[in-house]
Amino acid sequence: MGFYTQQVLPRLVDKACATESVGKWRAKVLAGLVGVVVEPGFGSGSNLPYFPPEVTKVYAIDPATLGRKLAGDRLEASAIEVEFVGLDGQQIPLDDNSCDGAALTFTLCTIPDPDVALAELRRVIKPGGAVHFVEHGLADDPSMQKWQFRIDPVQKRLFGGCHVSRDHGSLLTDAGFEIDWIEREYASGPKAWSFYHLGRAAELAATAKSAVRGSQRSSDERSAGILVDQLGEPCGIV
Repeated sequence: MGFYTQQVLPRLVDKACATESVGKWRAKVLAGLVGVVVEPGFGSGSNLPYFPPEVTKVYAIDPATLGRKLAGDRLEASAIEVEFVGLDGQQIPLDDNSCDGAALTFTLCTIPDPDVALAELRRVIKPGGAVHFVEHGLADDPSMQKWQFRIDPVQKRLFGGCHVSRDHGSLLTDAGFEIDWIEREYASGPKAWSFYHLGRAAELAATAKSAVRGSQRSSDERSAGILVDQLGEPCGIV
């Protein structure tokens, strides 16, 4: 990883995603988490002030090690034990069924292969656990979707692989989770970047897992299919 990715981008994300307005969304989706939580995309610890008191430990995963330094004040102020366990949400170095739940906040938009990352979360989350998520993603308005797909190639280069055109509800259900609740709405800010998907997704019954795996598609295939419908031609996803 280069200087921009390791030293500049984490600071930009910390400033943009640690505001009071974003904190309200975090508090809403993190409610209900208990016990041991795994958090891919821990970043600078912006979720720490918003975890419920029932959360006792967070396994933190993030590729930018600078985030640990930026998280210093939040780590010191929090009563939650935080253990940094890995750099890649697609390869979580934890045992099966070792976590009570997961937090995904502005993370699934950036992971290169979200299907692999979600399969890893299913592996480490105990039966009955759930993923609590808030992400910016694909808008409901077809005209805005066109802009999001056009923006995505530049967005990914400037913001560490971040997409604004992923359908996070579909990603979760295709990975074998069942949506308990989901909301899709605009937050404040430019519309292409501020359409939020937030909710809670629990595991399907074990008997349904194999069928779900067989129906999985990659996120790029899903995105390309939607774009063909909207523009009549495939997008140059890079």
